[in-house]
Amino acid sequence: MSAGKICSRVVVFATGNETVRDAAHRMRENNVGALVVVDKERRPVGILTDRDIVMRSVAEDRDPAYTTIEEIMTRELRTVQESTAIEEALRVMQRFGARRLVVLTDEGKLAGLLSVDDVIELLAEEAAAIRGLLRKEAPAVAV
Repeated sequence: MSAGKICSRVVVFATGNETVRDAAHRMRENNVGALVVVDKERRPVGILTDRDIVMRSVAEDRDPAYTTIEEIMTRELRTVQESTAIEEALRVMQRFGARRLVVLTDEGKLAGLLSVDDVIELLAEEAAAIRGLLRKEAPAVAV
């Protein structure tokens, strides 16, 4: 299975010149913990997480109404291609301690966002399928 098959294709994104306050509102409205920051060609240039807002804005007494996303976003994106196997994506997450990976098209544009939650959901579905198979094949016990 590939990262492109299970990633979230509906990605909430922002541009670097937007304010942190606007970003926080968008996160709340969409119930997400991260915004992918894109350029004019919709190529990812960073990610803004709720943790970035807390650690680089609130904790540093920056006014979110005047601080831009670009000032506090994480610039070092962890990315994978749509065709990257889930196993490899997990290795990337583990290597960098990342809970989210930006998924890119072959052209380098934003395709989706893969989170640890997406992988856990896949594993849960596979475990349920195996459980169903085992139940189906279990011999009937006569009492």
